[in-house]
Amino acid sequence: MKEIEEQRLIELSKFEREYNQKGYEYIAGIDEAGRGPLAGPVVAAAVILPKGCLIEGVNDSKKISEKKREKLYDDIIERAIAWGVGIKDNNIIDEINILEATRLAMHEAVCNLKTNPDFIFIDAEKKVDTNGIPYLPIIKGDALSISIAAASIIAKVTRDRMMREYDKVYPEYGFEKHKGYGTKAHIEAIKEYGLTPIHRRSFTKNFV
Repeated sequence: MKEIEEQRLIELSKFEREYNQKGYEYIAGIDEAGRGPLAGPVVAAAVILPKGCLIEGVNDSKKISEKKREKLYDDIIERAIAWGVGIKDNNIIDEINILEATRLAMHEAVCNLKTNPDFIFIDAEKKVDTNGIPYLPIIKGDALSISIAAASIIAKVTRDRMMREYDKVYPEYGFEKHKGYGTKAHIEAIKEYGLTPIHRRSFTKNFV
């Protein structure tokens, strides 16, 4: 690992080191992908990395190419103590709103961890049911915590893979390219072909 990259990862692990020193051994990071799209689910992930674990390339998923995220996904799963995913589809999002659906997905991700964390870092979100486990919301946490950054990659890759599968079912909408986000091409496809069963009705009222 190059020295500059190692120093970046050490800086990215400062919250983990601080809380390890406070006596917390199993620290989970939580993040989500898919709050903003017009179609598809919101996906949350929780990741517990070993103490002092530095995985080369881990960063906020939005700063990493799709090809690199796919590789890092495998690296994270291989080295993580535990990881879990929570998924809430467009129907749940329409029923209870995206914020509450995101919180439910985060709760589900925690429940799906095979090892219980003793502390949790969450990207920004302040009100999440963590089964009583203490947690700290960190604004822009995916750029400040290696655990949250790892979770952001797991969540993003999981959701992107789902949207690529939906693209095979609804090829005229271009889900493989835009992953359900409101691009010009996506909005034009909605106007031409209407809504699919995976579109969020509460997000697409102005386009149909």
